[in-house]
Amino acid sequence: MDATTYARTLLASRRPGHSLPQAFYADPNLFALEMETLFLGEWLFAGHACEIPEAGDYLTHRIGMAEAIVVRGADGAIRAFHNACRHRGSRLCANGAGNATRLVCPYHQWTYDLDGRLLFAREMGPGFDPRDFALKPVACEQVAGYLFVCFARVPPDFEPVRQRIEPYMLPHRLEYAKVAHQTSIIERGNWKLVWENNRECYHCAGSHPELCRTYTDAPTMTGVADIEADDFLQQHVARCEAAGLPSRFHLDPGGQFRVMRVPLLRDTESFTMSGRPASAKPLGAIREARIGSMLLFHYPTTWNHLLRDHAVSFQVTPLGPRETRVTTKWLVRKDAVEGIDYDLGTLTEVWEATNDQDRTLVEQNQMGVDSPAYEPGPYSTVHESGVNQFVDWYCAAFAGHLGQEAPLAAAVG
Repeated sequence: MDATTYARTLLASRRPGHSLPQAFYADPNLFALEMETLFLGEWLFAGHACEIPEAGDYLTHRIGMAEAIVVRGADGAIRAFHNACRHRGSRLCANGAGNATRLVCPYHQWTYDLDGRLLFAREMGPGFDPRDFALKPVACEQVAGYLFVCFARVPPDFEPVRQRIEPYMLPHRLEYAKVAHQTSIIERGNWKLVWENNRECYHCAGSHPELCRTYTDAPTMTGVADIEADDFLQQHVARCEAAGLPSRFHLDPGGQFRVMRVPLLRDTESFTMSGRPASAKPLGAIREARIGSMLLFHYPTTWNHLLRDHAVSFQVTPLGPRETRVTTKWLVRKDAVEGIDYDLGTLTEVWEATNDQDRTLVEQNQMGVDSPAYEPGPYSTVHESGVNQFVDWYCAAFAGHLGQEAPLAAAVG
């Protein structure tokens, strides 16, 4: 049975309200199919505009066999191109980030302008027209300082995403921020297990003592059910909305992204051990002090926390059927000075600890899923509505890319 037929059969067999069949977490052929269809067909979080502030600044983003160069042009516009020379396909940019006046292939020195035009190709003979060999573009969108790319020939419409999430993000003014610190860890687990772990706090009280100093494990904060019935949450939303900060829960009708603003515990203001702000310079011009965290996820590659004093972005990159890279970036205001306005240890210690704890959880989860005794188990109707929602989205999106109608989703919560 070929991989596409096998995937369709497994998707049709999935039991609603339960975890996925084992093969989805381990089979290399299904993983390759996900990379070729789902990941190359969806919008992927690539980084932050503040990481490439000057002309010639670039970053690269690789997923599966595809890689994009995201570069700021001399005109200030941000564009993306396939990281492959039009001569014989050599990789143009080997580094994850840098600055270049021109994009020069290291193999035969074909030279491209920052807008993708071929400027120089040595001794190609008569009849060669450089206009026919510009870099191949990759769709690129920017929203409130976040960069997304899509490798599809005809990308999904990004405008509904922008219209919904931009008002929530703009008050934080992340285009005027900087990355104070970043880390990448390799979790020896399938990328869906990474997401499932993120989409519930059922495990938080027993696993994340640092995070739980400020973040409540109430299922309404991480999940997608019974939001309106949570008075603590709704009072916070009303106060933030009155201060001019969009905060109400919104889940994309297709399930791909969610945005909302949630309270932190007691009188805490930030993800620090003390609960006090990690940076003395607030992002943007937010005057209200206790705004909690603005939560954003966008499947399949990013979840985020935007606070008053700093922001934290997480990027999920599958590397293999049992291996996932999670990159975390801490952003502060552009003019904040380390050692004066913020202490790096204070800024990062909560999520450094939490990431490492989650890595262990995911790896132990993968080992258990690989057991011959594994079979899909039921999700908690109280705590795991978010996990069920992610798995429902995955099944529908993957089936859609395979030209199949997904099985009906089951409501949890």
